[in-house]
Amino acid sequence: MKYYLTGIGKAFPGIATTLEITVFAVVLGIVLGLIVALLKLSKHKVPRIIGSVYVEILRGTPLLVQALIWYAGVPMLLQSNGIDFTWRGSEVFCGVLACGINSSAYVGEIIRAGLQAIDQGQVEAARSLGMTHVKTMRYIVIPQAIRIILPALGNEFVTLIKETAVLSIISIEEITRKGVLWASQSYMFWQAYIGVAIVYLCLTIPLSRVMAYAERRMAQSDRSK
Repeated sequence: MKYYLTGIGKAFPGIATTLEITVFAVVLGIVLGLIVALLKLSKHKVPRIIGSVYVEILRGTPLLVQALIWYAGVPMLLQSNGIDFTWRGSEVFCGVLACGINSSAYVGEIIRAGLQAIDQGQVEAARSLGMTHVKTMRYIVIPQAIRIILPALGNEFVTLIKETAVLSIISIEEITRKGVLWASQSYMFWQAYIGVAIVYLCLTIPLSRVMAYAERRMAQSDRSK
């Protein structure tokens, strides 16, 4: 039993790095995702094509490959053009970029679906009352869209916590990397990886429960109106 507790203890210090990457990646994903959603909802063909290609590339390639491209491919590309660049000491920032940009493709689709879910009759009614497009989006569309997409964004946050495990391959000492290092030193692979799994569960289960509670509260609020 003590070895399982040791495995948990060895993986536990990686929580701070995992949460740091996840939080900043979610923020980056939301910002870029909003831009992607607006591109795909554009009335013009070129922005829609750009948004679609962006989403297809990121959703069609594994996060692991994207992380390797950022970590090893980008420095090599820059060095081939005479720019001396490495991620040494900035691996966490590299991880945030990889996870945030990957997440933006999924968040963009979530935001797009949320905006499209709003009844266009409400938009037309607001415009008929003299409201500008900006005011219509601010007071009518966006508040309702946020209520729709919030649960999905919460699920994306939980998913991203687990996806940060692939960043161990680019030397980021998050939860999985901590467990791998201890396993390679102690040869207690079973205990190490069970400990890693338990630490992830300690993060994801409470967050999932919080999101489920938030969904129920919003559903109750909608029924009371």
